[in-house]
Amino acid sequence: MLGILMLETRFPRPPGDIGHPDTFAFATRRHVVAGASPERVVRSDDPALLWPFIAVARQLVAEGCGALTTSCGFLARWQRELQAAVPVPVWSSALLQLAEAQAQGRRCGVITIEAASLGAAHFEGVGADPATPVEGITPGSALHRTLLQDLPELDETDARAQVLAAAARLLAREPRIDTLVLECTNLPPYAPALRAATGLPVLDVVTLLNARMAAL
Repeated sequence: MLGILMLETRFPRPPGDIGHPDTFAFATRRHVVAGASPERVVRSDDPALLWPFIAVARQLVAEGCGALTTSCGFLARWQRELQAAVPVPVWSSALLQLAEAQAQGRRCGVITIEAASLGAAHFEGVGADPATPVEGITPGSALHRTLLQDLPELDETDARAQVLAAAARLLAREPRIDTLVLECTNLPPYAPALRAATGLPVLDVVTLLNARMAAL
């Protein structure tokens, strides 16, 4: 069973989102980390934020989870600390798959919910290249506001358009990219549209967890 350390949110989670109960075919157990708001996790580098995640991780292991993940790719910065705290595998972020793809020689680009907040510490936390090209969702857009301000409504048409537009900007700037990685665990619902629009492989938390759970 996979334990999922969930941020404290109220925004809608369509199928494909890590918080939707039908996203995975294997058994999952979700536990909310109190006080872990999206804005705090994305924009803060306060080490005190780590300890509530460790407490919930240990609780999920005690409840029988054989592996753990999180509902925010920005927790990549704490990958080593989370892994050291529990005796089961921890896969904190889709950026772990970025590191794997780069080790295979693939030229990757990352799409994130907020480019200004995704820095070297997040990439280094999972052994990825800190110079990886990054493009964010448009600041102030409906999707950006919904996820960062934790709003109760999600415009899925806008969300899809935002993801496609971010990819277009990224590929215009870095045309040699051959693989796209979605940092945000709320973006996989739009991965099929992204694959169709770009013709490129798209890695995200769903592809990560499906592969890692199958290998256990």
